[in-house]
Amino acid sequence: MILADLGADVIKVERPGVGDDTRSWGPPFCGSESAYFLSVNRNKKSIAIDLKQKDGQEIVQKLVRQCDVLVENYIPGKLDKMGLGYSQLAATHPSLIYCSISGYGQTGPYQQRAGYDIIAAGLGGLLHITGPMDGEPCKVGVAMTDLSTGLYAHGAIMAAILQRQRTGKGQHIDCDLVSTQVASLVNLGSNYLNAGQEARRYGTAHQSIVPYQAFQTRDSYIMVGGCNNQQFSSLCQMLELDHLSDDVKFVSNESRVNNREELLAMLSDKFLSKTTEEWLVVFDGSGLPYGPINNMENVFSDPQVQPSGTASTNALRPRLHPPWDNTQMLCYRACWD
Repeated sequence: MILADLGADVIKVERPGVGDDTRSWGPPFCGSESAYFLSVNRNKKSIAIDLKQKDGQEIVQKLVRQCDVLVENYIPGKLDKMGLGYSQLAATHPSLIYCSISGYGQTGPYQQRAGYDIIAAGLGGLLHITGPMDGEPCKVGVAMTDLSTGLYAHGAIMAAILQRQRTGKGQHIDCDLVSTQVASLVNLGSNYLNAGQEARRYGTAHQSIVPYQAFQTRDSYIMVGGCNNQQFSSLCQMLELDHLSDDVKFVSNESRVNNREELLAMLSDKFLSKTTEEWLVVFDGSGLPYGPINNMENVFSDPQVQPSGTASTNALRPRLHPPWDNTQMLCYRACWD
């Protein structure tokens, strides 16, 4: 999808008769198609091919001879049985860039398992670190492991295209959900590998930075960060709790982390004294990181998100998608001058 956003001519191969599973992932639907399907297939063309039939396999082979990149998400070895594996296609098209995206990769004990976002998120540690501090593991609201793997694959494909410009040769790229998820553990993975510190759930809070989380207000919630000493001092001033920034228990981030519960109890009490909108007014122009926790209605009515005609300031664009004109789509968020 990102490659299509950048101008690539993308042809999606689907099963005859039923198409991609996500076409039926609803409600809601836009006509006969699910809103889910439209959200992840913008700018793509589609063709129905029965890959189990020899004539279908021959169609793909002909397409490949005219293509720069092939992206597939079959269980490893499945396409080889159809004559559509990398080594088979590269034999006649050596400049082909062939990107495999699977649940567990081309090697390893789990390679033959079906891979889905939430399964990989569980195995890769994301569910363990997501959710209320004393609650059960939670999934992230959208398929972040899927999305992150797509971003890794996009970067790998672009790098392979650059390499091919130098060598004339294509290559096989192996991306998988579990490897992406483990790589995305970043600081928490480093904490365990280098300090033996097991991760835990903190709700909206941060394991290594205090305060940096959501606080309940009189009517909803607000996200606020005091991520360094200067920000914490400014936060204390905004809250009229100036004495806290001089308290030896809170003078550094390390001390604030060690005394997390005591500090957060005082901050939480203060935030309950005003509504979210009142706190947004208080923090306006302060230089602090802060913001509301919006539902979808508030997200798409926010002036920062609303289409304004300035490509660099919003993420929403109307798209013509016959037969549903003016379908609203989220779009690729990088801009060039």
